[in-house]
Amino acid sequence: MKLISLNVARPRPTIYKAASINTGIFKKPVSGRRALRTLNLDGDQQADLSVHGGPFKAVYAYPSEHYPFWKKALPGVDLPWGAFGENLTTSGLAESAVCIGDRFTIGTAEVVVTQPRLPCFKLNLKFGRDDMVKRFLASRRTGFYLRVLREGEVGAGDEIVPVHRDENRVSVLDALRLHLHESDSSELRDRALQVEYLSPSWRKEFSEQP
Repeated sequence: MKLISLNVARPRPTIYKAASINTGIFKKPVSGRRALRTLNLDGDQQADLSVHGGPFKAVYAYPSEHYPFWKKALPGVDLPWGAFGENLTTSGLAESAVCIGDRFTIGTAEVVVTQPRLPCFKLNLKFGRDDMVKRFLASRRTGFYLRVLREGEVGAGDEIVPVHRDENRVSVLDALRLHLHESDSSELRDRALQVEYLSPSWRKEFSEQP
């Protein structure tokens, strides 16, 4: 498992459907090492803190293995690392295998998986098409958010080393399927609620499901 690319952006103004908004989705790969802090990477910033950022969504990881799928699905579209707004483009971390609560070291930092990523309208903006959010979610190739348990420095090429596997074994894909009501397993939901590092918004949602 490896960190393939480190991607950052500061929020910038742009126009979407005749409205001016700020967005930090236009990530670009950077060289060298960056400090990974409790709320974000050095050089990166979230624009709308009501839905992005915070300790449970400090950084967003996306598997590099999904890029061939999107290159086929979006012919002619330039897809450099960071194209989906991710901070960390990874190798070896599939949503079906990585579980909420799994902990990893990257460089000198330690992180933990907290929830799947749910796309917002800014993905449509980024790709200049109104169906991108729908297609992204339908693909189930969503990536996932990380909380920073120990601040440190990270850089492209770093090994991603597992240090703890959450005993409840609720994968990122399992959590997404619960959210989408594709699974009505009360046993799976109960396991998800036992995960210490499940983000508060998802804990609330799962606890309120019938």
